[in-house]
Amino acid sequence: MLEGVGLTARRELLATAARRVLAPGEVLIEQGKRHARMFLLLRGALSVHLDSPTADPVATIEAGETVGELSLLDGSEASAFVVAKEKARLLEVGEDAFWQLTNVSHAFAVNLLVKTAARLRANNATVSQNVQKRRQYERAAMFDGLTGIHNRRWLDETLSRMVRRHQGERGKLSLSLIDIDHFKSFNDTYGHAAGDHVLTVVASTLSGNLRPTDLVARFGGEEFVIIFPDTDVELAQVAAERVREAISKEKLAMPDGTELPSVTISMGVSQLADGQSVPELLKVADMAMYRAKQAGRNRVMVGDASDLEGA
Repeated sequence: MLEGVGLTARRELLATAARRVLAPGEVLIEQGKRHARMFLLLRGALSVHLDSPTADPVATIEAGETVGELSLLDGSEASAFVVAKEKARLLEVGEDAFWQLTNVSHAFAVNLLVKTAARLRANNATVSQNVQKRRQYERAAMFDGLTGIHNRRWLDETLSRMVRRHQGERGKLSLSLIDIDHFKSFNDTYGHAAGDHVLTVVASTLSGNLRPTDLVARFGGEEFVIIFPDTDVELAQVAAERVREAISKEKLAMPDGTELPSVTISMGVSQLADGQSVPELLKVADMAMYRAKQAGRNRVMVGDASDLEGA
């Protein structure tokens, strides 16, 4: 901070600045309080902490650096705790001496601007990184880590929202509940790596054989759900047959070239009825899927709201 500052100005600063020695762990600046002083670290190191002096440090201040000048510039309270990381020696510059040095030394004023600009850039970079991390966390929370398609959490939120909208608008909404046939036996015979590969292939094939407006999610385990917006059960059945056939024809092989037997899926299709809830819509599809399995698997069955009456 004193780089380029004239000898006379330096002498005046040294004459008025107080010397301080901090023991390791001693708090220099307390968050939430105004400290009308700038500190120049001569020896040792300081650490910056948020929330409490004992929290994990977010930054380190080395010898030759300053701290506290931002509170002098804008009169604000300290936004963090500054603690002696080890034994530290400092110069304490009071408010009057700080502004006097700013007025008489062009070099000091320039250094102050440069340091402030550097902090702003660093803060902007931190904000950008935090935004990117938040987006990554949000994506991780809504997508299945194995298959890359939407997960159960996303499905629950999206389906609830779509059901409310279609009930209010009296629109058509259908869905299909899907289960990979004999998946447990497949896993036991060929191993979990092969089972995971099948799940990713099925998810990819489902996604690749749907309309742009259709939505697919992993329901859990070897089960998937397709949402057909603005679609009646007849058209949903046609779409379901298309994806069922595509999966039955899919040739499977591990990344190392090891061939695997093809798999099939059983599907239950249901259409949202007036006043029907999300669990009821899924229950109708689940009952239809169960009938598809009872009928020999590798087929599509259509359910109806009346199926719930005998359930």
